[in-house]
Amino acid sequence: MLGVAGAAAGVASLPRASAQGSWAPSRTVTIVVPYPAGGAVDVLARIVAQEIQGPLGQSVVVENQPGASGALGTRRVARAEPDGHTLVLSTNQTHATNISLLPDGGGYDPVKDFTTLGGLADLQHLLVTRKDLAASNVAELLALARTPGRELTCASTGLGSASHLTMELFKARTGINLVHVPYRGAAPMLQDLIGGRVDLSFATVPTVLGQVQGQELRALAVASPRPSSHLPDLPTLASAGVTGVEADAWCAIFAPAGITPAIRTRYRDVIKAALDKADVQASVAKQGMSLNWREPEAFAAFQQADVTRWADIIKAAKIEPIKN
Repeated sequence: MLGVAGAAAGVASLPRASAQGSWAPSRTVTIVVPYPAGGAVDVLARIVAQEIQGPLGQSVVVENQPGASGALGTRRVARAEPDGHTLVLSTNQTHATNISLLPDGGGYDPVKDFTTLGGLADLQHLLVTRKDLAASNVAELLALARTPGRELTCASTGLGSASHLTMELFKARTGINLVHVPYRGAAPMLQDLIGGRVDLSFATVPTVLGQVQGQELRALAVASPRPSSHLPDLPTLASAGVTGVEADAWCAIFAPAGITPAIRTRYRDVIKAALDKADVQASVAKQGMSLNWREPEAFAAFQQADVTRWADIIKAAKIEPIKN
């Protein structure tokens, strides 16, 4: 945050938007990240902040406000003035699944209370197993899970997490049974998976890439419509015979509902220009993320469909609201 703020100090005197009639902020812009500092979402926000402050002619700072499965910081932005000075860079958790997982949806509506500025990047989920599991591909895993008397355990980063919901989607599409083992975060889950105390998991690329490359874990497929740029030889689940398990965790940027079309267009333009830069793409890739720019209107439609899709999965799996 200090790095962004320090670099921002030199842009306050830059000329504001030169295009006639285009909007520009009149003071510092705040991008709220509803997660702790240091994670991939936080790093992405800081990259975006660094890149857009020059074109906007104002400092852009990142503020971390974690808590309540991301609902705390997200709710703050939902209630902010729709003047373009407060944004939120968040995820499918805050803007697709919390509404079905938290009491009162976390206190905000992920669709009605926000205006989409664009989809930014994806965190793909890998289907990984302990290295000595007797399954070297998806077909063998399904056969093993269907063996009479055999129960496979599937670890997740917590009840209602993207990891857990991807598992439930996989179960629904394949008809197999997996015993869910929720952990409090990625670190303890990873420790037990490497140690062979659980059989498999759906984990994001940044979480397990090093362990897969180091052969501490075995990756069977990517639960995404696209192959992983980090593991290009790994099949997608669809190409491995399991369709309908596209479960990318995504990052997008939103403003409060009610901003003007001029504000929306201005942010769309400067953010897209930032993501088009080769050095930005390289920086994001280092975080294990895949840039996937989606226009505001297209992403808004995708998000609405994602809300419905995960609501159906959560209902079918009988996952009760999570108390934070």
